[in-house]
Amino acid sequence: MSRVRIPSSARKTGENPKGVFFSGEKDFPQSLALGKRVIRGKMKVTVINGPNLNLLGKRETDIYGSTSLEQINQELREEASRLGLEIEFFQSNSEGEIVDKIQTANCQLIILNPGAFTHYSLAIRDAIAAIDVPVIEVHLSNIYAREDFRHQSVIAPVAVGQVSGFGPQSYLLALRAASNLINKKD
Repeated sequence: MSRVRIPSSARKTGENPKGVFFSGEKDFPQSLALGKRVIRGKMKVTVINGPNLNLLGKRETDIYGSTSLEQINQELREEASRLGLEIEFFQSNSEGEIVDKIQTANCQLIILNPGAFTHYSLAIRDAIAAIDVPVIEVHLSNIYAREDFRHQSVIAPVAVGQVSGFGPQSYLLALRAASNLINKKD
């Protein structure tokens, strides 16, 4: 698997050094080994969805499609079962609730679709930087092919990777990547 290390200068400035899609190691094996939240048994992934994602299937279907969040979650449940992972879901329209969930998530990896918070939430960015749990950023649409203000992600520099533009498949791709990262043997 090809990896791109995110320069510490990019992490500090919020720049995305590779553009549309990147994967950075961000000391992933050490984070997993040294993480403060050790879970016995099945490996667990927490999926966190931000504002307006509760309206999927109804809101701007030309951009986000007709699949509901519950349908995406069901597909993820089935795939997690096939991969031998435990999975939990959380959605909030509140930035503070998302920060709280990131800080208290009891899992080996977080899949996060921060919605509009992608572009400006330093609180969510800082919560991710403060924990020892890797985060994969997910977007249904290709944020880099949309309006200019959507091209910047303040989350990407502190995420282990980003999947963008594949509709509901973005979540499944992120879950498969999570499984590979969690089960990686050094």
